[in-house]
Amino acid sequence: MAGRVIAERIAPEELTPGALNNGFLQTGFWGEQKAAFGWKAEAVKWRCGEESGTLLVLIRSLAKGVLSLAYVPGGPDAASGTDDREGFLIELARELRGILPLNCFFIRFDLPEFSVGDEAAPSYIELKKAPMDIQPPDTAVVDLSEGYEAILPGMHKKTRYNIKLAAKKGVVVEACGRDRLRDWYELYRVTAERDRIAIHPFAYYDRLFEILEGEKDRELVLYLASHEEDLLAGIIVLFNGDEAVYLYGASSNVKRNLMPAYALQAAAMEEACRRGAKEYDMFGTPPNGDDPEHPMAGLYRFKTGFGGELRHRPGCYDYPYSRLLYLAYGLMERARKYYYKVWKKR
Repeated sequence: MAGRVIAERIAPEELTPGALNNGFLQTGFWGEQKAAFGWKAEAVKWRCGEESGTLLVLIRSLAKGVLSLAYVPGGPDAASGTDDREGFLIELARELRGILPLNCFFIRFDLPEFSVGDEAAPSYIELKKAPMDIQPPDTAVVDLSEGYEAILPGMHKKTRYNIKLAAKKGVVVEACGRDRLRDWYELYRVTAERDRIAIHPFAYYDRLFEILEGEKDRELVLYLASHEEDLLAGIIVLFNGDEAVYLYGASSNVKRNLMPAYALQAAAMEEACRRGAKEYDMFGTPPNGDDPEHPMAGLYRFKTGFGGELRHRPGCYDYPYSRLLYLAYGLMERARKYYYKVWKKR
């Protein structure tokens, strides 16, 4: 790797993330959102030889402020340090140590680089693979560059059929805003109970909409699907420059045979094409969902049915500043992962 990494603090508005690959995770907007719910956001500019970039670093206090950890969502940019990516990440982690609190005992990178299709995701040896990932490492991304009509042939025939079925049965999709968020959240509570998943309090999603009100470069849209008097399902989609990202989805327990989820995604993709987005990210697929025995095989078939390119990111990699504290934290994190991924779903 050419040159030493040098980093300095900058203002959040100076962050310059890439437009694609979930670029919103490296914006001042995302830092502001996380800062409202227990994190401290630091914006950093780094240089390494002729390379340079910016970085959003989130810091979380633990044990009543005695300890802290650092987390880099969706960064650093995949084009950084490509000659020796792992060496660059290690040097960056060491340089960031001078910016982070003295009690920070490790930094976690949620890396954006990816492989495609059957290729294995990039991996690193000298960094520590995190016990659990934060953002979903596997996803399906639909190419919108040729417009909505061009993506239809690439969809699974069952997906196209379900989109038409929803329309034929009278499912209506409406683009809404923050004023209908409470209705959506009630559906989300039903979804969480049915699928045994953890969700944030209502204030978390409300804050997302509040922060983006009046922004020109990015917008959240809530899509709700209804039939007659019944609200059936809803999704929240972020339009962020050249990308559209399906962030959250919820559905009721009634009339699921009317395929409202398909109608919602189709409407969001059409809107994304009208806005000039180049990609639509499903923001997470199960890693082994093509196995019919996989517990999330249905979700895998649903998301991949829209014909997206399968992308596999490395997930989270850690650089410990204190190996002993990191080891203890890792044991607790593995226990937490078991509770949410296995025990809670029994």
